[in-house]
Amino acid sequence: MILLTLIGLFLLLLILGVPVALAMGVTSIVVCFQLDIPLSVLIQRMVAGVNSFPLLAIPFFILAGEIMNAGGITDRLIRLADTVVGRFRGGLGMANVGSSMLFGGVSGSALADASASSSILVPMMKKKGYDTDYSVAVTVASSTQGIVIPPSHNMIIYALAAGGGISITSLFLAGILPGILLGIGLIIVAYIIALKKQYPKEEASTFQQFIIAFIQGMPAIITGVIILGGIMTGIFTVTESAAIAVIYAFLVSFVFNRKNKISMMGPVLLRTFKTLALVLFLLATSSGFAWLLALLRVPAMLSDFLLSLTDSTVMITLIILLILILLGMILDVAPIILITTPILLPIAQNIGIDPIHYGIMMMVCMAIGLVTPPVGGALFVGSSIANIPMEKVVKALIPFYVVMFVILLLIAFIPEISLFIPNLLELNN
Repeated sequence: MILLTLIGLFLLLLILGVPVALAMGVTSIVVCFQLDIPLSVLIQRMVAGVNSFPLLAIPFFILAGEIMNAGGITDRLIRLADTVVGRFRGGLGMANVGSSMLFGGVSGSALADASASSSILVPMMKKKGYDTDYSVAVTVASSTQGIVIPPSHNMIIYALAAGGGISITSLFLAGILPGILLGIGLIIVAYIIALKKQYPKEEASTFQQFIIAFIQGMPAIITGVIILGGIMTGIFTVTESAAIAVIYAFLVSFVFNRKNKISMMGPVLLRTFKTLALVLFLLATSSGFAWLLALLRVPAMLSDFLLSLTDSTVMITLIILLILILLGMILDVAPIILITTPILLPIAQNIGIDPIHYGIMMMVCMAIGLVTPPVGGALFVGSSIANIPMEKVVKALIPFYVVMFVILLLIAFIPEISLFIPNLLELNN
């Protein structure tokens, strides 16, 4: 009965439209009363969930992304990508993907990329003769790279949800090749569609234009180099790299670029604090909720159930992926990571999946969820900004769904794609 209350009440509150964090908090309080557990114990568990030094990296990465976005970095990255691939048929669509790969490595946020790119690239593509539904589809699909390409604050959330025993540095390194593979796949799809629909191509950029665009985009690229380079060489930790990224982003956006006024920092900080408040509240309530799940042996029961269905590693892996994708269709990324990690990660480990590898699998599933109705965050942002019905965008997204699913299966069943760089650097060290 208590387990029924935990799961049933949580689902009922979600159906009623209660925010996920609040639903977990209310459910946890009700279950504590049923179990006669003092609320002080629940509060201690919630506080412990946010009392973590690596967690400091999240607000710093969010702030760095907001500063770079406000500083017009997105425009420069688009121009740089366009000088490289603009000469090809549908080059602006491929530049869209390329700029998202670069911006994802700076902001670490798919929604930030979707918002920035949709407001700039979609009107630009429509003006050049691209269909609106395709313009939005390629924009929102490419924005999902921000959740896979480091730095990704969702990887930090996963590491914390897994109990803190997973190296965030290893997760970041593991996301490099899958993120590049995802970007290449999306570029190929964009090019094929452009050939089929005869979308325009730009005049080939001169070497001088490329150099100018490269110099202008270099400050943003250096941000990614600072973050990953410092972590890989051991000069500083993930949290320290996030703090340094904020300082660098501020200098680039407001000190060296005199066109941007320091007064812009007010809205930037406000957006950062609002996002951070939501993240911290969600982390706190999910910690209490996950503790109750473990107390009631939900992970063990689900593991026994899945293992009783089949002893095939392939089938269990596919079931896990299906669960994550289905949840991605109805929930936001962070709640899925926080709720499912204590349950599904032990199952994955039981069938021999490395926790780092599982984390990257989960990130790609979440990337698919961001562009899948009815609650895909990137899909909603892109459709809203372009003022186009979500149904039209979903139809245009079908080819991108196919390639994203194929890449997910490649990453899931070829662990070396994720683990090659972490293992290589570990051997070298």
